[in-house]
Amino acid sequence: MKRSFYKARFILFPIGAAAILALISFVVMQLWNNLLPAILHVGAITFWQAMGIFVLCKILFGFGKGSKPGWARGGSPWMRKRMEERFKNMSPEEKEKFKAKIKDRMCNWDHHGHGGFGRRPWDDFASTEEKGE
Repeated sequence: MKRSFYKARFILFPIGAAAILALISFVVMQLWNNLLPAILHVGAITFWQAMGIFVLCKILFGFGKGSKPGWARGGSPWMRKRMEERFKNMSPEEKEKFKAKIKDRMCNWDHHGHGGFGRRPWDDFASTEEKGE
């Protein structure tokens, strides 16, 4: 029984994946053709175009891993570990300063000019020894 399942999975899983992709593509096509021509005055699309749009969106926007609970949502494990190490080595005053700065950045996301992208908030909290002062 177990051996037959292992042989069958090489056939059933690709067929199941193709069926799910076909179903999602059909739903995308129906939603597009029933909503967008009336709203945005665009043309109707075919099944294959809907499949292409779906695959393109998955490539561009990700495959839905979701976020993980905790204060480092969705971050990679090495980044979470690095942040935990830095936070563990901080004094209580530095921890409070760090928390206040992060809270301020999260509450005032758009007020930093570029939304905070490309900046690492923990770099501002390096100890005086790390800064060389």
